[in-house]
Amino acid sequence: MATTKVGIREFRAGLADYIARVQPVAVTRHGQTVGFFIPTRTDLAAEIAALRSAAAQLDEVLALDDAEIDELVEDYKEARRG
Repeated sequence: MATTKVGIREFRAGLADYIARVQPVAVTRHGQTVGFFIPTRTDLAAEIAALRSAAAQLDEVLALDDAEIDELVEDYKEARRG
Protein backbone atom coordinates (compact mmCIF):
# COMPACT_ATOMS: atom_id res chain seq x y z
CA MET A 1 0.00 0.00 0.00
CA ALA A 2 1.58 3.26 -1.11
CA THR A 3 1.50 6.30 1.12
CA THR A 4 -0.17 9.34 -0.38
CA LYS A 5 1.86 12.57 -0.26
CA VAL A 6 0.06 15.89 0.08
CA GLY A 7 1.10 19.44 0.82
CA ILE A 8 0.19 20.87 4.18
CA ARG A 9 -2.37 23.30 2.71
CA GLU A 10 -4.07 20.54 0.75
CA PHE A 11 -4.05 18.35 3.86
CA ARG A 12 -5.72 21.05 5.96
CA ALA A 13 -8.30 21.74 3.28
CA GLY A 14 -9.16 18.06 2.87
CA LEU A 15 -8.77 16.92 6.48
CA ALA A 16 -12.26 15.44 6.69
CA ASP A 17 -11.55 13.28 3.65
CA TYR A 18 -8.16 12.14 4.96
CA ILE A 19 -9.70 11.16 8.31
CA ALA A 20 -12.13 8.87 6.49
CA ARG A 21 -9.34 7.05 4.65
CA VAL A 22 -7.56 3.88 5.65
CA GLN A 23 -4.15 4.67 4.17
CA PRO A 24 -1.54 6.85 5.89
CA VAL A 25 -0.80 10.26 4.42
CA ALA A 26 2.64 11.89 4.25
CA VAL A 27 2.26 15.62 4.84
CA THR A 28 4.83 17.73 3.03
CA ARG A 29 6.02 21.32 3.18
CA HIS A 30 8.01 22.63 0.26
CA GLY A 31 8.38 19.05 -0.98
CA GLN A 32 9.87 17.74 2.29
CA THR A 33 7.92 15.32 4.45
CA VAL A 34 7.15 16.98 7.78
CA GLY A 35 4.89 14.34 9.25
CA PHE A 36 2.56 11.45 8.74
CA PHE A 37 -1.15 11.21 9.41
CA ILE A 38 -2.25 7.69 10.25
CA PRO A 39 -6.03 7.37 10.51
CA THR A 40 -7.39 5.05 13.15
CA ARG A 41 -10.53 3.03 12.98
CA THR A 42 -13.04 3.41 15.78
CA ASP A 43 -16.18 1.55 16.62
CA LEU A 44 -18.67 4.31 15.84
CA ALA A 45 -21.63 2.29 17.10
CA ALA A 46 -19.95 1.80 20.49
CA GLU A 47 -19.12 5.49 20.74
CA ILE A 48 -22.72 6.45 19.96
CA ALA A 49 -24.02 3.96 22.53
CA ALA A 50 -21.66 5.38 25.18
CA LEU A 51 -22.79 8.93 24.41
CA ARG A 52 -26.44 7.91 24.63
CA SER A 53 -25.78 6.23 27.98
CA ALA A 54 -24.03 9.35 29.30
CA ALA A 55 -26.90 11.52 28.10
CA ALA A 56 -29.43 9.29 29.87
CA GLN A 57 -27.41 9.49 33.10
CA LEU A 58 -27.22 13.27 32.77
CA ASP A 59 -30.99 13.45 32.28
CA GLU A 60 -31.42 11.48 35.51
CA VAL A 61 -29.17 13.88 37.43
CA LEU A 62 -30.91 16.93 35.99
CA ALA A 63 -34.26 15.55 37.16
CA LEU A 64 -33.10 15.33 40.81
CA ASP A 65 -34.38 17.78 43.38
CA ASP A 66 -32.03 19.80 45.61
CA ALA A 67 -32.01 17.29 48.49
CA GLU A 68 -31.14 14.43 46.11
CA ILE A 69 -28.36 16.50 44.55
CA ASP A 70 -26.90 17.26 47.99
CA GLU A 71 -26.98 13.53 48.80
CA LEU A 72 -25.31 12.69 45.47
CA VAL A 73 -22.56 15.25 46.13
CA GLU A 74 -21.94 13.84 49.61
CA ASP A 75 -21.77 10.29 48.20
CA TYR A 76 -19.23 11.49 45.62
CA LYS A 77 -17.10 13.22 48.27
CA GLU A 78 -17.17 10.08 50.43
CA ALA A 79 -16.16 7.90 47.48
CA ARG A 80 -13.19 10.20 46.74
CA ARG A 81 -12.01 10.03 50.33
CA GLY A 82 -12.12 6.24 50.36
